[in-house]
Amino acid sequence: MVITLTPEAHDRIAAAIADAETRTSGEIFCVLSRSVSSYRDVSLAWAAAAALILPLLLIPFGFGQGWLQGGWQAAHPAQADVAVGQTLAVYALMQGIVFLAVLLLTSIPTVRRWVTPRRVRAARVHRAAMEQFLAHGLHVTEARTGVLIFACASDHQVEVVADKAIHERVPEDVWIEVIQSLAAGLKRGDPAEGFVAAIERCGVVLAEHFPPAALNRNEIADRLVIL
Repeated sequence: MVITLTPEAHDRIAAAIADAETRTSGEIFCVLSRSVSSYRDVSLAWAAAAALILPLLLIPFGFGQGWLQGGWQAAHPAQADVAVGQTLAVYALMQGIVFLAVLLLTSIPTVRRWVTPRRVRAARVHRAAMEQFLAHGLHVTEARTGVLIFACASDHQVEVVADKAIHERVPEDVWIEVIQSLAAGLKRGDPAEGFVAAIERCGVVLAEHFPPAALNRNEIADRLVIL
């Protein structure tokens, strides 16, 4: 998925973060990821399951040696062994064809998203968000007040990760509002506006619970990272 933001859009987001942080000791960081996983394992799982199950559906319709011999049976034991081998070879070929067909079908991004369980996608987006939270040092801010606003374009999912001090004091429904603000902008095709709205909502909440410190140092860069 191609995602482009103009320099002006990046500046808007950076300015929104800087403005929000003037009223709080919290640190806000934003990440927009094109994807968090290839989900190749999901495609392989569907292909393997289809290859194992779909050819079995032919057995009730008489799939066997008769399919290769027009209903005639070999009388000689040696010929019967050959027929069995041929039947197994045809069955294996059918399995291979089904495997490749399903693998190619589920390699289409839209189809892969449909066949990937929501729990799997949510878990991988959450894992990616946590990795970014740690990678950018949001867990080592002085007051433990780091917040990551994370969006995955290919999975159409948004995640907010808040450090311990914030998580203990801010109710969950606030983060739902932040997520909804960003998701609305992404749906409109305006990720910059979505991030700005989410940052502003997040800033209001942080200002309420975590007023600025005496020095109020900017510990994390005010910017959006696109992966």
